[in-house]
Amino acid sequence: MNILFFLKPKGDIVYIYDHFTLRQALEKMKRHGYSAIPVIDKDGGYAGTLSEGDLLWAILNHSAYDSHKREQLLVRDILNGRQNEPVNVNEAIEDLLLMAMNQNFIPVTDDRGLFIGIVTRRDILQFFYDKSHYVSSAMSQ
Repeated sequence: MNILFFLKPKGDIVYIYDHFTLRQALEKMKRHGYSAIPVIDKDGGYAGTLSEGDLLWAILNHSAYDSHKREQLLVRDILNGRQNEPVNVNEAIEDLLLMAMNQNFIPVTDDRGLFIGIVTRRDILQFFYDKSHYVSSAMSQ
């Protein structure tokens, strides 16, 4: 099944830009209660995922304890190499199960590499639960 059925489009989710400051990222994540958030670049491409841990390490490593220092650090400078790997919009939902074991969400890009939304772990697990429940119900009849 195509992942478009499960896609939460970019317009319906919270994300940040890589040119945001550390302070802006902290405020957005706090306001929405997320532990990780997609990051996109100015051209709309997927740049990575920023986690609470990334923010904590940035504050500690750069001694950004006051708001002035947090205004000087940009998200692009604190993104680490570890990120939620994106998938192309043409992937099948069945191909995302293993990825969902390690990620709360899976970023989705179009054929041009532009970020178009996410598929959540919850939706992937629900799909497989419903599929297995349907199969087991059909077998018991």
